[in-house]
Amino acid sequence: MTQEGRLVVSDDMKSVDAWLLDLGNVVIGIDFELAQADWAIAAGRDVDDLRQRFTFDDTCERLERGQIEGPEYFAALRSMLEVDLSDDQLAVGWNEIWTGPIQQVVDLLPAMARSRPLFAFTNTNVTHHMAWSSLYARILQPFERIFLSCNMGLRKPEAEAFAAIANDIGVPLERILFFDDTEQNVTGARAVGMPAVWVRPPTDVVKAFMPYLEKGR
Repeated sequence: MTQEGRLVVSDDMKSVDAWLLDLGNVVIGIDFELAQADWAIAAGRDVDDLRQRFTFDDTCERLERGQIEGPEYFAALRSMLEVDLSDDQLAVGWNEIWTGPIQQVVDLLPAMARSRPLFAFTNTNVTHHMAWSSLYARILQPFERIFLSCNMGLRKPEAEAFAAIANDIGVPLERILFFDDTEQNVTGARAVGMPAVWVRPPTDVVKAFMPYLEKGR
């Protein structure tokens, strides 16, 4: 492994039968400060104040598991931020987080899909899914399937979530290489035996995949 144990060594990679990529900040850039900035403008509030108030709380996790719907989350968000914005106004800001494709990774996706079955797993909600699945439909085409936490009722880094995906695609956990930008999710994957790359710069994906591309494995 490289420093900090962030990349899987090539010897471990030899037995990989499938790729599993996170989407946010691995394939598509996201920045929640853009949402907070939009809400601050709409509410006539100081953006720093909203940034201090905003957290990814239990209600957000319930939204990502599909346990609640948008209106219930937006009601909780209004209370958290102490703003008087409609659901539509909150939804507009909620969908301002996308910063565009991460091109170094997007360029690799077709080759990855040719070498092994390519899947994605994202913690998301219905409102966000409707946005990114439309905005980035073309670049997501190489994925055989995209697993959504809001459809599964499970989210990263829950062990049950990784086990459900392995069972669905018919590949053992230890033979799926997972890429995620969040250390907690990488740790959760490794805890159930799934080799994982903690993606900091996009080049971490490139470095992990290049041995396959170069050696035709």
